[in-house]
Amino acid sequence: MTDACPVCGLSFLREAGYFLGAMYISYTLGVATVLPVAVVLAVVLEWHLAIVLMIALVQTLVSVPLFFRYSRVIWLHADHLFDPS
Repeated sequence: MTDACPVCGLSFLREAGYFLGAMYISYTLGVATVLPVAVVLAVVLEWHLAIVLMIALVQTLVSVPLFFRYSRVIWLHADHLFDPS
């Protein structure tokens, strides 16, 4: 991530542990995207469990880097919403 926003100048560098809450957001986004696909494949389509787990693993490996930045952005927005100063 960049050190500061190029538009408004907001510093993205925070104290150690600040983005710990973003981990929970990233986990929620991951579960919300991987779990429905796995359930549909396993329960509705009755695919073999090993195949469903492999697809879930690939989907997780693709989505984690995508959610990394967005979970931090959501965390910054939530922090700004509750404490604008």
